[in-house]
Amino acid sequence: MVAPWLVKAMQRYNNDSFANRDAYTAQVHMPGRVLQSILHWAFQSLPDEILVGIEVDHNKPHVLEVEQKYLSEQPRFNLFAGQGFQIAEAKVVNRGDSYSVHHLPEEWTDEIFGAERGPRAGRFTHWLHTHPNCVAIPSGADADAAQSTDGIDMILGIGFTPEGFNPWLEDVEGQRRILDGKKEVILGMAPTGHAIHILEMIGFHKSGLGINVIFIDEDGRDY
Repeated sequence: MVAPWLVKAMQRYNNDSFANRDAYTAQVHMPGRVLQSILHWAFQSLPDEILVGIEVDHNKPHVLEVEQKYLSEQPRFNLFAGQGFQIAEAKVVNRGDSYSVHHLPEEWTDEIFGAERGPRAGRFTHWLHTHPNCVAIPSGADADAAQSTDGIDMILGIGFTPEGFNPWLEDVEGQRRILDGKKEVILGMAPTGHAIHILEMIGFHKSGLGINVIFIDEDGRDY
């Protein structure tokens, strides 16, 4: 069951995704339950970053009606692995500061997830990492890491207080996408005692192209 506040946030985000659909060449569809799990892990890990491996279900293509709704005037197909299929699962792969949270060698994560995901367990299609107290805009290191991604990379920006050693950083060039909140509002409290103020979310391809993230329910329909 996805929390009502998150449903409203995803509805607002999808409205923006629709309004700005021509700014994107492709799209990915993420179930609300997957986003809720990622937020849960991210809040539990503050003020650290987390790296999340994301896999698609090749038996669940995008609902055609939803895909066509968000299709840009100049779409690109076969741009990345997993394109056209719904996201199915997410796994926390790493946790730490911005210098230590990177894509890990596949042989490491294969062993970690082997029992539940098989012999190629760590070879996820998409990746997501968090930006504690920083906007969801790729850094140079993020762009470099994305070069090894078969699918796309996503960034979840989280604004929180007390800031500690991570004062809120927003003086970054790029297109921001707000999921919910603003600096003056408290969305809720994390298990770590941090007050959550802002949530941002973007998706991008290693070529630098922005990817439109569409949030869907269990039937593949957009919120």
